[in-house]
Amino acid sequence: MDLYLPVANLSVNALVIVLLGGGVGFLSGMFGVGGGFLTTPLLIFYGIPPTVAAASAASQVTGASVSGVFAHFRRGGVDVRMGAVLTVGGVLGSIAGAGIFRLLQASGQIDTVIALIYVLLLGSIGGLMLKEAVSSIRVLRGAKPPPPARRRHHPLVAALPLRWRFYASGLYISPLAPLILGFGVGILTMLLGVGGGFVLVPAMLYLLGMGTRVVVGTSLFQILFVTASATLVHAMTTKAVDIVLAVLLLLGSVTGAQIGARFAQTVKPEYLRLILALMVLAVASRMALGLGWRPDEIFTIQSS
Repeated sequence: MDLYLPVANLSVNALVIVLLGGGVGFLSGMFGVGGGFLTTPLLIFYGIPPTVAAASAASQVTGASVSGVFAHFRRGGVDVRMGAVLTVGGVLGSIAGAGIFRLLQASGQIDTVIALIYVLLLGSIGGLMLKEAVSSIRVLRGAKPPPPARRRHHPLVAALPLRWRFYASGLYISPLAPLILGFGVGILTMLLGVGGGFVLVPAMLYLLGMGTRVVVGTSLFQILFVTASATLVHAMTTKAVDIVLAVLLLLGSVTGAQIGARFAQTVKPEYLRLILALMVLAVASRMALGLGWRPDEIFTIQSS
C-alpha cells in the first residue's frame, strides 16, 4: 500500500515504513537503547531526504519514550532534579541546533553533514561497544575479569563552580555539568533526529558518575522533553517534520519494542551487545560508503 508523504514529497510503501519502525522498536526493546540512532540512517537508505528523516525521527522518538518514562517513574528510577537540568540544557541546545540546521540548509551541506556526523558517532560508539562486548564474552568463557572501576565524576566536572545535591543520583556536583551535557545532546537531537541516549547514558555514567539505578530513567525523562522540543522547533523553523512518516514509524516501533523485550530474555546479554555493536558498525560502514562512493549519475533532473 503506497502512501504519499507531503513533506518528503514522495510516495512510500506504508508497510515497509511500519516494518522499519517495528525493526527499530524490536532492537530498542531487545538491547535497551532508544533506537533513534538507527531510524534516521535506515530512512535515508530507503530514500527519504536526510532533513525530513532527521526531523520526523525526533517525533517518533518522543512517542516511543513516553511508556518507558512512566515505567521508570513507578520504580523510582528517575532523578527529577537531574533530569530537569538536563532538559533545560537540551531545550537550549535544540534551539541552537535549529540555527545550525538552517545555516547548513542554506549552504546546501545539511545532507553531507548529517551523514558525516553519523559515520563518526556510530563508528566510535560501535567500536567501544564491540570492545566491551568481546571483553564480556571472554569473561563469560573463563577469562579473568578486569577490576571494577570506582564510581566518581570526571575531574573537569569536579572543577566547575556552584554545587547542588542530586539525592537520587547520590551526587554533589555543579549543575553546569549536566546543563552543558544536555546542551550538546540537544544539538545532536536537532541535527540527527536522535534521542541522544546512546551518548547521554555513557556520559552520565562516566562523566557525571551517576548510579546505574537512575541513569536509564533519567535519560528517558530528558529525551522525552528534548525530542518534543526539537520536533516543535523543527515544525516551526525548518518545516521538515512529516507527520505521516512519524505516525507510521511509531505504529511499528511500539509493537516491535514489546516483541524485542520478550526476545531479550532468551539470549545472554553479552551476545546481545555483540550483535548490536556489529549492527552499529555495519550502518556506519554503509553510510561511509555512501559518502565516498561516486554515483553513476552525478546530477539528476526532476520535472515538476
